[in-house]
Amino acid sequence: MKHSLLTSLVLFAACGGSPLDPGAGNNAGTGTSTLLVTGSATATPRLANAQQASDFDTAFSVRIQLAGAPVVTGSVTMTSSHGATPLTFTSVGNDAGHWTGDASGYDQVYQLDVTSGADKVSGVIVDGPDIHVITSPTAGATIDSTMPFTATWNRAAEADVARWEMGDGGNGNGIVVPDTGTYSVAPLTLNASKDKAQTNTIRLTRENRVTPAGATTGSELTVGVENELDVVAAPCPSC
Repeated sequence: MKHSLLTSLVLFAACGGSPLDPGAGNNAGTGTSTLLVTGSATATPRLANAQQASDFDTAFSVRIQLAGAPVVTGSVTMTSSHGATPLTFTSVGNDAGHWTGDASGYDQVYQLDVTSGADKVSGVIVDGPDIHVITSPTAGATIDSTMPFTATWNRAAEADVARWEMGDGGNGNGIVVPDTGTYSVAPLTLNASKDKAQTNTIRLTRENRVTPAGATTGSELTVGVENELDVVAAPCPSC
C-alpha cells in the first residue's frame, strides 16, 4: 500500500529523516487531475567529470497546461533539501511557455508543487540519480574513431534512463543505453577530420522519472544529472 505524502512526511520525521533526502524514494503526489505538467530538474557540471554536488548547477523547466492552454499565472515551486526555488513563467527564448528557475548544486531529490487558482499538483517527488563519474575513456585520451571503444562509468544505483552524447561540443547523436556502467561505442560515433586531431565532448546524462498522480495523462517529472569530458579523435584519412 502506498503512503500519502502526509503519511510519508510523518514517517520520515519520526525516523529522523526527510522525504527530500537521497534514497528516500519517489512520491507521485496529489492534485485536481486537471493540469498537464511536464517538468525537469537537470544538473550540469561546472568542470569536467565533476564529483561533488557543489560542482553542479541545476536548471528547472516546467510546462503546464489547462484544457490545452498554457498556465501563465499561479505558483510553481521546486523544493530540495536546501530550500525552495520559485519558478517564473517566461514567454521569450528557448524556454518560452515554461516556468523556469535555477539553483546552485545538485541535491538529487526535488519536489514540485503547482497551484493556479483551484487547479493544483502537489508533493510530486523524484529521487534523482546519484552523481556518476566517467571512468573510460579518460579526459584528453586520443581515440581511433574507426574502431569501437568501451565507455564506462561509476554509479551507485541504476537510473531509469542513461543517454550518451558524443561529438563536437557533445552535440552528436544521443544514444540511449542501459545504465549498467559499461557500453560498447560503435565505430565512427566520434566526429573526426581527415588531416587533424579533433576534440569531442562525451556527455552522459542519467535520469529518473515520476508520473504525477494528480495530473492529466502525459504528465511527467524528470530529475537528471550530466557529466562530461573531452577526448581527441585521431586524424582519419579514410573518413
